[in-house]
Amino acid sequence: MSKGQRTQTKSAREKIKEQQAAARMRDRRKRVATYATAGAVAVAAVGGGWWYAVSTSRSEEAAGAIAPVSVQSDGSVVMAKQGVTQPVVDIYEDFQCPACKELERVSGQTFKNIAAEGKAKVVYHPITIFSQEPTKSNSVRAGGAARCIADGKQWLAFHDLLFKNQPSETSPGFQPNQLVEWGKQAGVTAPGFEQCVTSGKNAQAQLSYSQKVLAAQKIQATPTVKLNGTEIDNQALFSPQQLRDAITEAAK
Repeated sequence: MSKGQRTQTKSAREKIKEQQAAARMRDRRKRVATYATAGAVAVAAVGGGWWYAVSTSRSEEAAGAIAPVSVQSDGSVVMAKQGVTQPVVDIYEDFQCPACKELERVSGQTFKNIAAEGKAKVVYHPITIFSQEPTKSNSVRAGGAARCIADGKQWLAFHDLLFKNQPSETSPGFQPNQLVEWGKQAGVTAPGFEQCVTSGKNAQAQLSYSQKVLAAQKIQATPTVKLNGTEIDNQALFSPQQLRDAITEAAK
Protein backbone atom coordinates (compact mmCIF):
# COMPACT_ATOMS: atom_id res chain seq x y z
CA MET A 1 0.00 0.00 0.00
CA SER A 2 1.38 3.39 -0.95
CA LYS A 3 1.84 6.21 1.52
CA GLY A 4 -1.05 8.06 -0.13
CA GLN A 5 -3.35 5.07 0.20
CA ARG A 6 -2.37 4.63 3.85
CA THR A 7 -3.13 8.28 4.45
CA GLN A 8 -6.58 7.95 2.80
CA THR A 9 -7.36 4.81 4.82
CA LYS A 10 -6.28 6.52 8.02
CA SER A 11 -8.39 9.54 7.15
CA ALA A 12 -11.48 7.38 6.55
CA ARG A 13 -10.99 5.59 9.84
CA GLU A 14 -10.55 8.87 11.64
CA LYS A 15 -13.79 10.19 10.14
CA ILE A 16 -15.67 7.09 11.33
CA LYS A 17 -14.19 7.47 14.80
CA GLU A 18 -15.17 11.14 14.83
CA GLN A 19 -18.75 10.29 13.82
CA GLN A 20 -18.98 7.62 16.52
CA ALA A 21 -17.53 9.98 19.10
CA ALA A 22 -20.03 12.67 18.10
CA ALA A 23 -22.94 10.25 18.52
CA ARG A 24 -21.67 9.23 21.95
CA MET A 25 -21.30 12.88 22.91
CA ARG A 26 -24.89 13.65 21.89
CA ASP A 27 -26.15 10.89 24.15
CA ARG A 28 -23.84 12.04 26.92
CA ARG A 29 -25.24 15.57 26.69
CA LYS A 30 -28.73 14.12 27.05
CA ARG A 31 -27.61 12.28 30.18
CA VAL A 32 -25.66 15.00 31.93
CA ALA A 33 -27.14 18.36 30.94
CA THR A 34 -29.64 18.42 33.76
CA TYR A 35 -27.39 16.47 36.10
CA ALA A 36 -24.70 19.13 35.79
CA THR A 37 -27.17 21.88 36.55
CA ALA A 38 -28.38 20.01 39.63
CA GLY A 39 -24.79 19.63 40.76
CA ALA A 40 -24.14 23.33 40.27
CA VAL A 41 -27.12 24.13 42.48
CA ALA A 42 -25.79 21.83 45.20
CA VAL A 43 -22.28 23.29 44.99
CA ALA A 44 -23.63 26.82 45.16
CA ALA A 45 -25.70 25.94 48.21
CA VAL A 46 -22.84 24.37 50.15
CA GLY A 47 -19.96 26.51 48.87
CA GLY A 48 -21.83 29.76 49.39
CA GLY A 49 -23.07 28.75 52.82
CA TRP A 50 -26.61 29.81 52.02
CA TRP A 51 -28.90 28.09 54.49
CA TYR A 52 -31.92 28.96 52.39
CA ALA A 53 -30.45 27.24 49.35
CA VAL A 54 -29.62 24.15 51.39
CA SER A 55 -33.09 23.98 52.92
CA THR A 56 -34.87 24.31 49.58
CA SER A 57 -32.96 21.30 48.25
CA ARG A 58 -34.12 19.02 51.04
CA SER A 59 -36.44 16.26 49.90
CA GLU A 60 -39.94 16.13 51.34
CA GLU A 61 -41.24 13.27 53.45
CA ALA A 62 -44.31 11.27 52.52
CA ALA A 63 -47.30 13.19 53.82
CA GLY A 64 -49.83 10.38 53.67
CA ALA A 65 -51.69 8.29 51.12
CA ILE A 66 -50.90 8.96 47.48
CA ALA A 67 -53.50 10.41 45.13
CA PRO A 68 -55.34 8.02 42.81
CA VAL A 69 -53.11 6.82 39.97
CA SER A 70 -54.50 5.74 36.60
CA VAL A 71 -52.65 4.21 33.65
CA GLN A 72 -53.70 5.70 30.31
CA SER A 73 -54.04 3.83 27.02
CA ASP A 74 -51.04 5.60 25.49
CA GLY A 75 -48.72 4.59 28.34
CA SER A 76 -48.77 7.87 30.25
CA VAL A 77 -49.89 7.76 33.88
CA VAL A 78 -52.04 10.31 35.73
CA MET A 79 -51.80 10.96 39.46
CA ALA A 80 -54.49 13.30 40.78
CA LYS A 81 -57.33 13.56 43.22
CA GLN A 82 -60.81 13.31 41.77
CA GLY A 83 -61.89 16.53 40.10
CA VAL A 84 -58.41 18.07 39.96
CA THR A 85 -57.56 19.06 36.39
CA GLN A 86 -55.29 22.10 36.89
CA PRO A 87 -52.49 22.93 37.05
CA VAL A 88 -50.94 20.11 35.02
CA VAL A 89 -47.43 18.90 35.75
CA ASP A 90 -46.02 16.77 32.92
CA ILE A 91 -42.92 14.72 33.78
CA TYR A 92 -40.95 13.42 30.80
CA GLU A 93 -38.47 10.85 32.05
CA ASP A 94 -36.36 7.90 30.92
CA PHE A 95 -35.86 5.02 33.35
CA GLN A 96 -32.21 4.70 32.19
CA CYS A 97 -31.46 8.42 32.63
CA PRO A 98 -29.21 9.17 35.67
CA ALA A 99 -30.55 12.72 35.96
CA CYS A 100 -34.10 11.32 36.05
CA LYS A 101 -33.06 9.01 38.89
CA GLU A 102 -31.66 12.03 40.73
CA LEU A 103 -34.87 14.00 40.14
CA GLU A 104 -36.88 11.13 41.58
CA ARG A 105 -34.57 10.98 44.60
CA VAL A 106 -34.67 14.73 45.24
CA SER A 107 -38.13 15.86 44.12
CA GLY A 108 -40.15 12.69 43.51
CA GLN A 109 -41.93 12.93 46.85
CA THR A 110 -42.83 16.56 46.19
CA PHE A 111 -44.78 15.55 43.08
CA LYS A 112 -46.56 12.82 45.06
CA ASN A 113 -47.39 15.11 47.98
CA ILE A 114 -48.69 17.92 45.79
CA ALA A 115 -50.97 15.51 43.93
CA ALA A 116 -52.19 14.05 47.24
CA GLU A 117 -52.97 17.55 48.50
CA GLY A 118 -55.12 18.15 45.43
CA LYS A 119 -52.92 21.03 44.26
CA ALA A 120 -52.03 19.62 40.83
CA LYS A 121 -52.60 16.91 38.27
CA VAL A 122 -49.31 15.07 37.74
CA VAL A 123 -48.75 13.14 34.51
CA TYR A 124 -45.81 10.77 34.04
CA HIS A 125 -44.49 10.20 30.52
CA PRO A 126 -41.94 7.33 30.49
CA ILE A 127 -40.01 7.69 27.23
CA THR A 128 -36.85 6.36 25.60
CA ILE A 129 -34.55 9.21 24.60
CA PHE A 130 -31.29 7.33 24.04
CA SER A 131 -30.11 6.20 20.62
CA GLN A 132 -26.89 4.42 21.62
CA GLU A 133 -26.53 0.97 23.14
CA PRO A 134 -26.83 -0.41 25.72
CA THR A 135 -28.80 2.53 27.12
CA LYS A 136 -31.46 2.42 24.42
CA SER A 137 -32.34 -1.26 24.89
CA ASN A 138 -32.18 -0.92 28.68
CA SER A 139 -34.67 1.93 28.51
CA VAL A 140 -36.99 0.12 26.10
CA ARG A 141 -37.09 -3.00 28.30
CA ALA A 142 -37.92 -0.94 31.39
CA GLY A 143 -40.52 1.20 29.64
CA GLY A 144 -42.08 -1.82 27.97
CA ALA A 145 -42.31 -3.65 31.30
CA ALA A 146 -44.02 -0.67 32.94
CA ARG A 147 -46.60 -0.84 30.15
CA CYS A 148 -47.46 -4.37 31.32
CA ILE A 149 -49.00 -2.95 34.51
CA ALA A 150 -52.59 -1.73 34.44
CA ASP A 151 -53.02 -0.99 38.15
CA GLY A 152 -51.98 2.57 38.94
CA LYS A 153 -50.72 2.02 42.48
CA GLN A 154 -48.66 -0.98 41.36
CA TRP A 155 -47.31 1.01 38.41
CA LEU A 156 -46.09 3.81 40.68
CA ALA A 157 -44.36 1.33 43.01
CA PHE A 158 -42.71 -0.31 40.00
CA HIS A 159 -41.70 3.11 38.65
CA ASP A 160 -39.90 3.89 41.91
CA LEU A 161 -38.14 0.49 41.95
CA LEU A 162 -36.88 0.97 38.39
CA PHE A 163 -35.10 4.18 39.37
CA LYS A 164 -33.84 2.66 42.61
CA ASN A 165 -32.31 -0.24 40.66
CA GLN A 166 -31.18 1.71 37.60
CA PRO A 167 -28.29 -0.12 35.89
CA SER A 168 -25.00 1.30 34.67
CA GLU A 169 -25.07 3.09 31.33
CA THR A 170 -22.15 0.99 30.12
CA SER A 171 -23.64 -2.50 30.38
CA PRO A 172 -26.91 -4.29 29.57
CA GLY A 173 -29.44 -3.98 32.38
CA PHE A 174 -33.13 -4.06 33.21
CA GLN A 175 -33.09 -7.73 32.25
CA PRO A 176 -36.48 -9.50 32.00
CA ASN A 177 -35.91 -11.68 35.08
CA GLN A 178 -35.03 -8.59 37.11
CA LEU A 179 -38.07 -6.70 35.87
CA VAL A 180 -40.33 -9.62 36.77
CA GLU A 181 -38.86 -9.77 40.27
CA TRP A 182 -39.26 -6.02 40.80
CA GLY A 183 -42.84 -6.37 39.61
CA LYS A 184 -43.46 -8.86 42.39
CA GLN A 185 -41.88 -6.49 44.89
CA ALA A 186 -44.18 -3.73 43.61
CA GLY A 187 -47.19 -5.93 44.30
CA VAL A 188 -48.05 -6.75 40.69
CA THR A 189 -50.45 -9.69 40.71
CA ALA A 190 -51.73 -9.78 37.11
CA PRO A 191 -51.25 -13.34 35.81
CA GLY A 192 -49.99 -12.17 32.41
CA PHE A 193 -47.32 -9.81 33.74
CA GLU A 194 -44.34 -12.17 33.50
CA GLN A 195 -45.17 -13.27 29.96
CA CYS A 196 -45.74 -9.66 28.93
CA VAL A 197 -42.31 -8.65 30.25
CA THR A 198 -40.29 -11.59 28.96
CA SER A 199 -41.83 -11.45 25.49
CA GLY A 200 -40.97 -7.77 25.07
CA LYS A 201 -44.37 -7.27 23.46
CA ASN A 202 -44.50 -3.55 24.33
CA ALA A 203 -41.12 -2.58 22.88
CA GLN A 204 -42.51 -1.05 19.71
CA ALA A 205 -45.27 0.77 21.58
CA GLN A 206 -42.61 2.26 23.86
CA LEU A 207 -40.53 3.44 20.92
CA SER A 208 -43.48 4.81 18.98
CA TYR A 209 -44.82 6.75 21.97
CA SER A 210 -41.34 8.11 22.67
CA GLN A 211 -40.88 9.35 19.11
CA LYS A 212 -44.30 11.00 19.17
CA VAL A 213 -43.69 12.75 22.48
CA LEU A 214 -40.15 13.84 21.66
CA ALA A 215 -41.34 15.48 18.45
CA ALA A 216 -44.55 17.00 19.79
CA GLN A 217 -43.05 18.39 22.98
CA LYS A 218 -39.65 19.22 21.49
CA ILE A 219 -37.88 17.30 24.23
CA GLN A 220 -34.09 17.64 24.00
CA ALA A 221 -33.12 15.98 27.29
CA THR A 222 -34.56 14.15 30.24
CA PRO A 223 -35.85 14.89 32.72
CA THR A 224 -38.05 17.63 31.33
CA VAL A 225 -40.93 18.81 33.51
CA LYS A 226 -43.57 21.23 32.27
CA LEU A 227 -46.06 23.21 34.31
CA ASN A 228 -49.13 24.01 32.23
CA GLY A 229 -47.00 23.53 29.14
CA THR A 230 -44.08 25.70 30.24
CA GLU A 231 -40.80 24.02 31.13
CA ILE A 232 -39.73 24.36 34.77
CA ASP A 233 -36.14 25.55 35.06
CA ASN A 234 -33.60 23.11 36.46
CA GLN A 235 -32.83 25.06 39.61
CA ALA A 236 -36.45 24.89 40.74
CA LEU A 237 -36.81 21.33 39.52
CA PHE A 238 -34.05 20.08 41.82
CA SER A 239 -35.06 22.29 44.76
CA PRO A 240 -38.21 20.78 46.32
CA GLN A 241 -39.32 23.99 48.05
CA GLN A 242 -38.93 26.09 44.92
CA LEU A 243 -40.68 23.37 42.92
CA ARG A 244 -43.57 23.33 45.40
CA ASP A 245 -43.82 27.12 45.35
CA ALA A 246 -43.96 27.21 41.55
CA ILE A 247 -46.71 24.59 41.36
CA THR A 248 -48.84 25.95 44.19
CA GLU A 249 -48.60 29.47 42.75
CA ALA A 250 -49.95 28.13 39.46
CA ALA A 251 -52.81 26.51 41.34
CA LYS A 252 -54.10 29.83 42.71
